Amino acid sequence: MTLAEGEINHTYTVEQFRLPMEVEKRLEVLGMTRGTNIIVANKKGHGTEIVKIRGTRFAIGKGITDNILVKE
Repeated sequence: MTLAEGEINHTYTVEQFRLPMEVEKRLEVLGMTRGTNIIVANKKGHGTEIVKIRGTRFAIGKGITDNILVKE
């Protein structure tokens, strides 16, 4: 499943990225790597999600969350 399909207050594990390398590297710098646990904290309009990664909250757009594969 993709991160965009995730439900609020559920924890998921990042499995794979289907993003351009520069975007993937930026997410890795922010702490989102394969195997990282991620919590969907909230969903905003137009598919934007607020996620919690290693204790820090980030807003990520739908174009990115549609291309991050996760598992429960």
